[in-house]
Amino acid sequence: MTQGTLFIITAASGTGKTSLVKQLTNTTNNLAVSISHTTRPPRVGEINGQHYHFISRDEFNQMIHNAEFLESAQVFDNFYGTSQKSVEYMLNHGTDVILEIDWQGAFQVKKLMPNAVMIFILPPDKNALRERLSNRKQDSDEVINKRLAGSVREMAQYLHFDYVVINDNFDVALAEIKAIIISHRLTIDKQQQRHHNRIAQLLA
Repeated sequence: MTQGTLFIITAASGTGKTSLVKQLTNTTNNLAVSISHTTRPPRVGEINGQHYHFISRDEFNQMIHNAEFLESAQVFDNFYGTSQKSVEYMLNHGTDVILEIDWQGAFQVKKLMPNAVMIFILPPDKNALRERLSNRKQDSDEVINKRLAGSVREMAQYLHFDYVVINDNFDVALAEIKAIIISHRLTIDKQQQRHHNRIAQLLA
């Protein structure tokens, strides 16, 4: 069985990352998103176990104590973490996995899984970033300003990633991320795993 590839997708809040990832998984076969654990309360319309695993701070700390997280990070006033067991299970069963996480978590995962492919999504400009945050109507002006203030530090981390996609046009950005995924599925290692018998017969 072909080992899955781990794709890390990171962006500042309001860049359109979540919408891109949702459409990506809806239109790409054999691709799944790892559902993170978080201590933040659900937003309107979010479903536990579908968007996030919403847990208490005590539960989160216990999972850290048990070394259950592949990565964990504090983002603003809340904590986020990725279950190592869940990710490894999907990869070992041949599924490509997307981690939709912040740059701190991305660096943690890359140290443990150096073959992970890191993709950073940038907005076209700061005005677009503010507009997208405001249009969500999920955060107060205070929270929006706080997120914008931290966005420059977040976006500066793009230099440490393998790929950069600018989300100016949604369809173009989606196609570019798909191209990254497809290109990694066509590497020699992956194709040898996937088509071992066929290649052996061709070369016999």
